[in-house]
Amino acid sequence: MIICIVGPTGVGKTKLSIELAKRLNGEVINADSTQVYRGLDIATAKVSETEKEGIVHHLFDIRNIDENYTVFDYQKDSRLVIDDIISRGKTPIMVGGTGLYIKASLYDYKFEEESIKNDYSKYSNIELYDMLKKIDSDTDIHVNNRKRIERALDYYYNHGSVMDTNKTDKLLYDCVFIGLTTDRDILYDRINNRVDKMVSCGLLNEAKKIYDSKIRSKAVMTPIGYKELFPYFDGDKDLDECLDLIKQNSRKYAKRQYTWFNNQMNVKWFNVDFDNFNNTIGEIINYIEHV
Repeated sequence: MIICIVGPTGVGKTKLSIELAKRLNGEVINADSTQVYRGLDIATAKVSETEKEGIVHHLFDIRNIDENYTVFDYQKDSRLVIDDIISRGKTPIMVGGTGLYIKASLYDYKFEEESIKNDYSKYSNIELYDMLKKIDSDTDIHVNNRKRIERALDYYYNHGSVMDTNKTDKLLYDCVFIGLTTDRDILYDRINNRVDKMVSCGLLNEAKKIYDSKIRSKAVMTPIGYKELFPYFDGDKDLDECLDLIKQNSRKYAKRQYTWFNNQMNVKWFNVDFDNFNNTIGEIINYIEHV
């Protein structure tokens, strides 16, 4: 059985994945689209070597930031890893906040390899949405869902047809979906505090190195925490203003993650006991053992 840990940013998914792997003879599979890239560590809250506690981790740091990595690539790579882990009698534990990666890996989603990947960074959401409407006037993609709009445009330019957005609920594996949640105010406080901690851990140096590289690929412009600091390095905004934007975007992203997982997957949600995380771990293990 595959254990899939989902939930919003900052709620404790990484910590839970390590603890479950230790107790259930597991290996962790990354399901975060930004953590596949080398050098994107602090802003993406990537698990550190110390935090891994000797647990084997897969699909972290497998691409450079100037390389393209698509959901098609992830589907292929993750399924190979899952099959390998299962063949060795271990438990695959998938963890991350990128819902499309999880759906592509575990559900009967069909993707085709795509050679065209356009840079849409100079366009606003409205401009991209207008481009999509000219191609697909019946699109159900929301104007603010920039990632899906970009994917739909690229799909059209690669295949000459509109992307099929029909959902599929057919799972290819025996899976249990564990969601971590908490009160909204608590979550938002954790997100704000985590950004402050990132700064103390070297976020500015990490972001400045990326800024100086002049690479503005999807890998750089997608995560929250780098592009928001570029105006500070340009001298156009002060640091506090940029950090506030990181916090604001992170909170909005957390809200979107909740909506996506609730609409797309059969998730069993657990309220996190941040004062005694072992209580949460015990509750979840008891649930898994009786599924």
